[in-house]
Amino acid sequence: MADMIVYLPSFLSAKIKWKESEIYMQIVVSGLIMGCIYALASLGLVLIFKTTKVVNFAHGEMAMISTFISFVFLSSFGYSYLVSLFLSLVFAAMFGLIVYLVFMKRIQSAPHLNQVVLTLGLFMMFNGAAGIVWGYQPASFPEAFKGKPFHVGSIYISPNELFIVVITITLMLLFFLLFRFTRIGLAIRACSQDMMASQLMGIKVTSVFMGAWAIGTMLGGIAGMMTAPVTFLSPNMMSEVLILAFAGAVLGGFVSLPGAVMGGLMIGVFENLISYYIGPEMKIVFVFLLILVVLYLRPQGIFGGVKMVKKV
Repeated sequence: MADMIVYLPSFLSAKIKWKESEIYMQIVVSGLIMGCIYALASLGLVLIFKTTKVVNFAHGEMAMISTFISFVFLSSFGYSYLVSLFLSLVFAAMFGLIVYLVFMKRIQSAPHLNQVVLTLGLFMMFNGAAGIVWGYQPASFPEAFKGKPFHVGSIYISPNELFIVVITITLMLLFFLLFRFTRIGLAIRACSQDMMASQLMGIKVTSVFMGAWAIGTMLGGIAGMMTAPVTFLSPNMMSEVLILAFAGAVLGGFVSLPGAVMGGLMIGVFENLISYYIGPEMKIVFVFLLILVVLYLRPQGIFGGVKMVKKV
């Protein structure tokens, strides 16, 4: 196969001669890394929806504000990246609790349309508030780990990209252990299946909902802090990420936590392939074309399970 002259990812400045197969592998790996960010955002969306039946359209803006708070700790207080990350996640958990207690709890039993309109209103309110406080001028956000990229075979990976992969895998394992082996996980699973029965069995549903909003917002905050070094920090930085995270959640089934992860990874790879072989401006179009095809063939999503219908 003929060699091609291509540019490596942005962290490399030199031109290098690559074979077509090497280009393809680099595109897939880079897509998986970006897909980890989509997976984290999708996981937060699905967790909140699976537990409370609310589609949170303000999820991206809440992640953006948590990222700005991390930037304040970094720039104004001079804390290290890991300390700023920890403090911003504490803020994100409190932020999620406040949003639930002040806004969402009051319409917990309202029609779904009312809930959707409220989260859209929160989206606009948080975006406008961030613009007023921090302005709309993009700012540079530091990476967790700096350094020259290293290569495994013909694949180049930067230390920060490796950090994204490691933190995603770590969170996936923690979630598996939480939902599989703890009472909190059992309570969340019970509420997601039947809220009324859970209340009758003595589960404090409000506490479970608060936990879901806190954890979901923390996951969004991590996704925001992973996104900011790539897209720059601004009030609109999570708009495209949120769209693709929604796409990943829908692709996975929107009720499956493993499906949210796999959907996010698939979207990351697919958009990277479309960006390279067709054009970056067409990736959103083809991502939603993929969603339409999948939902036409399997309406519940790839990992959504099968709904059983009783015959009368």
